[in-house]
Amino acid sequence: MKRILVVIALMAAALPAGAQSKSFKLGKWTEIHSAILKELNRSYVDSLPLDRIERAGVDAMLSDLDPYTTYVPEEENENLRMMINKTYGGIGAVIYKPDIQGNVIINEPYENSPAHKAGLRCGDEIMAIDGESVKGLNSAECSEKMRGTPGTKVLFKVKKVYTGEITDVRITRQTIHLPDIQYAGMVTPHTGYILQTGFTEGVAGQLRAAIEALRKSSQLDTLVLDLRGNGGGLLTEAVDIVSIFVPKGSLVVTAKGREDGSSYVSRTTKAPLDTKLPLIVMVDSGSASASEIVSGALQDLDRAIIIGTRTFGKGLVQSIRPLPYGGQLKLTTAKYYTPSGRCVQAIDYSHRNEDGSVGHIPDSLTHEFKTSLGRTVRDGGGITPDIEIKPHDYSRLTYSLVLSGVVEQYALEYVKAHKSIPATADFSLSDADYEDFITFAKTKEFDYRSSAKTYFDLVRKELARDGLEEAMSAELDALGKALDMEKEDFLRLKKDEIVPFIEEEIIVRYYFQPAGVQLRLRYDTQLQEALRRAPSFKFE
Repeated sequence: MKRILVVIALMAAALPAGAQSKSFKLGKWTEIHSAILKELNRSYVDSLPLDRIERAGVDAMLSDLDPYTTYVPEEENENLRMMINKTYGGIGAVIYKPDIQGNVIINEPYENSPAHKAGLRCGDEIMAIDGESVKGLNSAECSEKMRGTPGTKVLFKVKKVYTGEITDVRITRQTIHLPDIQYAGMVTPHTGYILQTGFTEGVAGQLRAAIEALRKSSQLDTLVLDLRGNGGGLLTEAVDIVSIFVPKGSLVVTAKGREDGSSYVSRTTKAPLDTKLPLIVMVDSGSASASEIVSGALQDLDRAIIIGTRTFGKGLVQSIRPLPYGGQLKLTTAKYYTPSGRCVQAIDYSHRNEDGSVGHIPDSLTHEFKTSLGRTVRDGGGITPDIEIKPHDYSRLTYSLVLSGVVEQYALEYVKAHKSIPATADFSLSDADYEDFITFAKTKEFDYRSSAKTYFDLVRKELARDGLEEAMSAELDALGKALDMEKEDFLRLKKDEIVPFIEEEIIVRYYFQPAGVQLRLRYDTQLQEALRRAPSFKFE
C-alpha cells in the first residue's frame, strides 16, 4: 500500500501545477454537482423534473462560454444534420397549416423533388397522411410524418387546388438536399452572378461547374460571388472555393487552438480555374464563418474586391464530439486567422449589433495587417469590405408584413386565383393586384406602426411611469395624432418597397427558387451600385 501511495505522489509531482489545479477544480465541481442532485432527488418537496433542470443547467453552462458551443441530445441529431448538411429524407416541399383543424397546404414544392414529380403544386391540400387525418395535428407533427427514410413510401389524400378533385398520391421519399448554389446567370452581357447560400459538402465543385457553364454560354468578363446572408459551413469547401481563383498552394486560413491537433494551416490543393477573372464578392452582416474565410482570403491575397457591409465576425472553429446516450457536443476548439494574420472572430461580445454581428470597434482597439500587395487591412472581427455599400433600409411596416406571414399568405391566395402567370422576366404585380393585397392585408393582424410611432408609444409609456404624462397630455395627444396613420394609407405609401416582396413570393410558387432570385435582382440596388463602382477600384 505504501508503494502505491509513493507512485501516486510521484505522478502528481510530475504534473504541471496548472494541470493539478484544473483536475482538482473539475473533480471538486463534479462532486458538488452530483451531491446537489442527490440531495434534491432525496429531499425536494415536489417530484424532481430531472431532464428539464439538467438540460437547463447544461445549456446555461455552455452559453457562458460562447454562442456556438452547444449540447445536442440524441433526439435532436436529425436537426443537427439538417443544419450542417441541409439534407433530410422526405418529399421536398414546404408546407403551411393555418388551422390545426384544417388541411395541410403545399406552400412550395422544390424543383425536381418527389413532391414536384408527383404533381403536387402550391395550393394543393393534404387531407390525410398514410390514412391518418391531419385534423388536430400541428404543422411540426405533419412534417414529421412526411419525412422518413429515403426509399420508403408515403400515401397522401390530396385535394387539388384548381379542380377540387380528391385523389390519393403515393410518393417515394428521397434524400432532399437544399442547394447551396441557388442561382447562376448573367446580370449584364459580360457580368456573371452566382448566389451561394451555404458551404455544405460538394458546393465548391458545384461553383466551379457553374462558372465553367457561364464561360461557355457567355462572354464572362467579371464574376460576382454573392455571399450575403451566407452563414457558412464546412471549412474544406471554403478552401476549395478559394482554390478556384488562386494558384495551387496558396494559404487560405490558419486555425489556432489549445488541444493537440486543433491548430493547423489550410492551403489550396487543387488547380485553379481562373486566376485572372475580375472577381467581386458581396458580403453583409449575415456573412459568417466559411463566408468570412473565403472573403478574407481573397481580400488578403488581393484577388477579389469585397463589397457590401462588414461581415458577422464568427471566427470560431466547431468540432462535433460524441457523448453518452447518443448525444453530441458541438464544441469550439480553435479560432480562424486570414492569410495576413487577422483573427476573424470579433474582439469580444460587447461590441455587437442587435443581430449579433460585429458593431463599431474603434481603430485604437484593432491592429493593422498587410495584404499581399501591401494594402492595409484591420482586425477586430469580421471582414471590412473594400467598398462599403449599405443595403436598402426597409420600413418597419415592410418587415412586419413579411415576418408576420401576411405577404406569404397573400401569395397563396394569388396562386389559387391564377392558374398561370407570365415568365419571370415579364411578370410584375399590377396596380389592381396591389389593391387586392391592401384589401387582404387590412383583414390581418400585424403591427403596422411606423418606427416613429413605435418610439413615441415607448416615450409616452415612460412619461406615464415618471408621472409626467398628464402634464404633457395636450402636446402628446397632438403629436400622437400627427404620427397616426391608417393601415390602408400606410400600405399605399410604402407600395414601392412592398411590391418586390409580393412578386418574389408569387414567382417562386410557379417557377421555383431560382426564379425568385432572378426577380430579386431586378430590385437589388446594392448590387447595381457595386457594379457601378467596382471598375474604379485599384489594388494599391
